[in-house]
Amino acid sequence: MQKLTFTEPIYTYHIDFVGHVNNIIYVQWLENARVKLIEAMDLSIADLSTEDNILPIITETLIQYKKPFFLGDTVQVEVWVSEMFNVSANFKFRFLNGKDELCCTAQQKVLFIDSDTQKPSRKIAKFRKNFEKFLFLETE
Repeated sequence: MQKLTFTEPIYTYHIDFVGHVNNIIYVQWLENARVKLIEAMDLSIADLSTEDNILPIITETLIQYKKPFFLGDTVQVEVWVSEMFNVSANFKFRFLNGKDELCCTAQQKVLFIDSDTQKPSRKIAKFRKNFEKFLFLETE
């Protein structure tokens, strides 16, 4: 279907002693992207947890750094759902600079658990259509 695209700022405190964006900042950008994507799905993480007892848990993060970001760069973030299962989903991410160069790719596996039992929850199936809005299958 579609990808969510937005920009992230680079602040001075994102820069490490080598002079480029520190690797841990990418993890923060992944978190921001997941929250923005869930909101774009017309869902709320707070509502999922309080009304439906569903908590998203990251079970795996894979980041591939290709080019560094520097202070003054523009960071364009793309995020989408690459796979949806009964109790989990896979999210993919791309980070591009102002020259439209691919600087980083990432993927995360998200498991949805019941907040009471702490076990995988099939209740997320109720929101499958929300996720399908951003289900983007690559043909590579």
